[in-house]
Amino acid sequence: MALTSADAQTFERCMSVAGVAVFPADTVYGLACDADEKEAVRRLYALKRRRPDKPAAVMFFQSELALTALPELGDRTREAVRRLTPGGVTLLLPNPAHRFPLACGPSPDVLGLRIPALGLEAAALHEVRWPVLQSSANLAGGPDARRLDEVDPVLREEADLVLDAGELPGTPSTVVDLTTYEQDGDHRIVRQGLVAADEVAAALV
Repeated sequence: MALTSADAQTFERCMSVAGVAVFPADTVYGLACDADEKEAVRRLYALKRRRPDKPAAVMFFQSELALTALPELGDRTREAVRRLTPGGVTLLLPNPAHRFPLACGPSPDVLGLRIPALGLEAAALHEVRWPVLQSSANLAGGPDARRLDEVDPVLREEADLVLDAGELPGTPSTVVDLTTYEQDGDHRIVRQGLVAADEVAAALV
């Protein structure tokens, strides 16, 4: 059941043709598409029945690729990203260059960033170099899926690619606001999830 390098390559090909994939993260099953492809993003949101103005996160599968793609981040924030990722957190970062606008909704100055710490069964996806817009693989407001068979059948049928890596933790990511961290060193837990608040605080000491 473990994913392979061939699966990672197929995932990248799916992104390259504006496809939508169901895939295993380090928290729950997710939906992914090319973060800069408008039609793919529209389709992902439509499949989820999610409001198109609601922000999503951009996922990189390697921390250094994310930091290279966001060169305007300050040194303090970059160090925070390195300390907290990869892992089960979504980081809200300042986005002065308005990168990945399709993921930002009505707040282009803030970018949600995910860099997963994938388990053994899904680890091959760390080979993926393509940044993706990602959201949980559920209908808007529905339960998160820890196994592929818990993903709504409509999503599995309509997705262009479905990857199965067995059972996941089943708890969504902890959302950490780092938008003012560069200036004041403060962070805020917006949503408690897989990573405990004290773990986040300890990593940022």
